Amino acid sequence: MGPMSRSTLNPMRGPASLLIAAPLLALLGACAPAATKTAPPVQASTSVSSVSFYPRETGLTWTYLPEGEPAGGLPYTLRALGPTVFAGQTVLAFELTGRGADQTWYRQVGASGIQLLGFRKPGVTVRLDPAWTEAPAENAWRVGLSWEGQSQVTLTSDDGKVQAQGTLKYRYDVQDRRRVTTPAGTFDVWVVTRQITDDVGGLFPEAQQEWFTPFVGDVRTPEALLLTGRNFGGR
Repeated sequence: MGPMSRSTLNPMRGPASLLIAAPLLALLGACAPAATKTAPPVQASTSVSSVSFYPRETGLTWTYLPEGEPAGGLPYTLRALGPTVFAGQTVLAFELTGRGADQTWYRQVGASGIQLLGFRKPGVTVRLDPAWTEAPAENAWRVGLSWEGQSQVTLTSDDGKVQAQGTLKYRYDVQDRRRVTTPAGTFDVWVVTRQITDDVGGLFPEAQQEWFTPFVGDVRTPEALLLTGRNFGGR
């Protein structure tokens, strides 16, 4: 759900998961940069005049600022990089940069929902097995909807050494649908609460809230970043 998941800071959830919790950023950011072992995204040129329910077209970009911060600050930028290969599977890559952030998420996105297979920071790759379900099927959205699951989490450095392993459990609850206004405009959003527990050091905040809008992505990420701009229109 962008910046979806849904998803620095999810995707975003793809752009329904978008961002990862600050404690995890601190851990991964401490690792020295090294060459990635993940195949680079395929460079493609896709029109951004029309987007999917879960926006994923190559070339899409979103910008965010922390909630409550005055306009004009250095934004976080989320980019849809396009198809690549991660853990032997074809995925879509989403990259977050800005204010020192440097993170890429690897997702499978379609009408059936968003699956997060893993992500990486310089020097560290995180794999999720099975994939973390960040968003449901397109036609499943309704107030009261919930889904949950668990994944094995493996953190591996670029030299192939496993740094940590454990189990992550997650649950999503769609609490409301309402109209909100951010620096990027006014949107009808699904309000979703995400709860996470893990046994790898409590790397993820236990509870977070995000706002998702179809054909736009995350209007508010779980880390309280508000959408300030995008390079495409929505329905």
